[in-house]
Amino acid sequence: MAVKKESDIYNIIGKNIKKYRNLKGLKQRELAEELYLSDSFIAKLESVTHQTISIDTLEKIANVLDCDIRDFFDKSIIENRENEK
Repeated sequence: MAVKKESDIYNIIGKNIKKYRNLKGLKQRELAEELYLSDSFIAKLESVTHQTISIDTLEKIANVLDCDIRDFFDKSIIENRENEK
């Protein structure tokens, strides 16, 4: 398994999905149920576990979370964490 970098695009996407899910007040299970996906799929997306994801699925997640798919690619979530250190 490849070593994950903090700036890895999957890590950025996962952290942003978690951010918007929390803002919406949903648990991983609730988001998974809305999307007809497994809890473990959402958990892997939000963690540093490598998980590929299709643009179609990202769009569906964005719709449920009332955000734009482009929000998932926002690197400022990583930059903000680095500034807090």
